[in-house]
Amino acid sequence: MGSIYQEAPPLPQDLKVRIQNSSMVFPSKQTERKSLFLSNIDRVLNFDVESVHFFASHKDFPPDIVVDRLKKALADALVAYDFFAGRLKLSPETGRLEIDCNGAGAGFVVASSELELDQIGDLVYPNPAFAQLVQKNKDFLEPGDQPLAVFQVTSFNCGGFAIGMSTSHTTVDGIGFTTFLENLAALAASKPLAATPCHDRRLLAARSPPCVTYSHPELLNLGHLAVPGAESGVFEASAEDLDFKIFRLTTHNINHLKSEAKASATGSAARITGFNIVTALVWRCKALSAGDDPNRSSTILYAVDIRSRLNPPLPRDYAGNAVLTAYATAKCEELERWPFGRLVEVVSEGAERMTDEYVRSAIDWGELYNGSPNGEVLVSSWWRLGFAGVEYPWGKPRYCCPVVYHRKDIILYFPPDDDEVVGGGGVNVLVALPPMEMQKFLKLFHEFLN
Repeated sequence: MGSIYQEAPPLPQDLKVRIQNSSMVFPSKQTERKSLFLSNIDRVLNFDVESVHFFASHKDFPPDIVVDRLKKALADALVAYDFFAGRLKLSPETGRLEIDCNGAGAGFVVASSELELDQIGDLVYPNPAFAQLVQKNKDFLEPGDQPLAVFQVTSFNCGGFAIGMSTSHTTVDGIGFTTFLENLAALAASKPLAATPCHDRRLLAARSPPCVTYSHPELLNLGHLAVPGAESGVFEASAEDLDFKIFRLTTHNINHLKSEAKASATGSAARITGFNIVTALVWRCKALSAGDDPNRSSTILYAVDIRSRLNPPLPRDYAGNAVLTAYATAKCEELERWPFGRLVEVVSEGAERMTDEYVRSAIDWGELYNGSPNGEVLVSSWWRLGFAGVEYPWGKPRYCCPVVYHRKDIILYFPPDDDEVVGGGGVNVLVALPPMEMQKFLKLFHEFLN
């Protein structure tokens, strides 16, 4: 099928961004002061998520108009999403992490770049310089104050602009953030909320007393060593020099893999989804590139939306984190020997495991132990979150992407820019590995795909 990975194109390392002003945006109406309970899922995800949303120029919406519209819409959104204007704190009574919904506000930064949008390179290719489009200094107004959401609008010389967003993952998951963006876009267009968010995070509270009914090898018990907010396990940044490549799988590639999986599967063909077959391929290549011990076990982790898996189901517009880590484990010799269909089935079993009782057991496990995801590799999928489908008054984004900080043990899926909105089946896979492992990964990837 030829070469389907992309070497790094020429990328500007300096986007020549200058900060013009920084301010706080407060809720447009007075909100109730309260402490927001965080579930055990929320508490584990105590780190920031950074994304950049690029927009082409629009004659009716130059960047200064966008800034005014966005600030007003954000102020209105902070009424419905009061936790985004709050601050994380430890409860003096329970010692649990919670959000103090105190109306302290969200950060807002206005910046400009000397470049035109078309000069910053291929938007799909993760450029570390995109970090300049997201404000990292959270205490830019008052030392020690850490907003849970900071927005940065950066205008380009062509009239296009980027909206960089940094939010604490304790606040929402990807699905919840998509709903937030849809509501923000509606408010910017002077329309009512597109959906009313559900804030009752006690729907995912642990049972009393906690009752762990399953073993949870996907969770690592850190005991007294756990530090709230500290990255551990697969979230740790690697000190190694990493080579990284983008693997572009087209709809044709994915259909080819589906056919191969169906031909060798022993169970239901319904398990053979695009996500499962890409994850099976990536897992096989990642595990076998890491060493030559056939008896070594490899575990892959990936997030599963649990909203519809509970009994009763969570509201579709549940605003907190409603994802849990599914896992699949196999020995390297099995990953090499198994037919592809069997490997896809093992991946799919991770999601099938997520019944109501399994979810409740995992949440109760989190009540008893400090922990973090436990595996060799974690898949973080932005593939079908739908950020680029959000319709703002100034149009849909030209492209949306996370700000990438390379992690050896995190594989990132994200949509290609040519079919993200229209529902195409292609996907881009970002892999970062030490150079020797990357060479093995490349070789295995092409062998298994062809």
